[in-house]
Amino acid sequence: MKHSKSKQATGMVDTSVKEISRRVARATATLQLSQKVFQLLLKQGSPKGNVFETAKLAGIMAAKSTPQMIPLCHPLEINKVTVNFVVNKKKSQIIAQSEVACLGRTGVEMEALAAASIAVLTIYDMMKWAGQDMTMTDVMLLHKSGGKSGTYNRR
Repeated sequence: MKHSKSKQATGMVDTSVKEISRRVARATATLQLSQKVFQLLLKQGSPKGNVFETAKLAGIMAAKSTPQMIPLCHPLEINKVTVNFVVNKKKSQIIAQSEVACLGRTGVEMEALAAASIAVLTIYDMMKWAGQDMTMTDVMLLHKSGGKSGTYNRR
């Protein structure tokens, strides 16, 4: 595969020259379930255990483990991770919402995205016994603040 002559990354970005600031990111991911699997989730859950508590813990662990999953992410001292769920009964969806915060020199967007993604993947894993008709969709950053580039809010 040929590469263009444009400047290519040679490793991790040097964040040592950046100012420490409070960094916050919020992300979301949606799990679309078939009506059958959705009803089973709400009525009886999973033989593996408490679906939402397990998914919440998996999301928190994912945020903390992001540098092990994404090669050029910096290890961060994360100060806060939350994962919550919205149950949309009309659309048979579970929406994971994450928030990550730290005092640092680089943002926590990837950690928030990892938390939301792994939370819904955990629900998939715990409910696949009921059927494979599930799709993870709409993984997105909703908000980020802190640092030189300022605040971003998805409209």
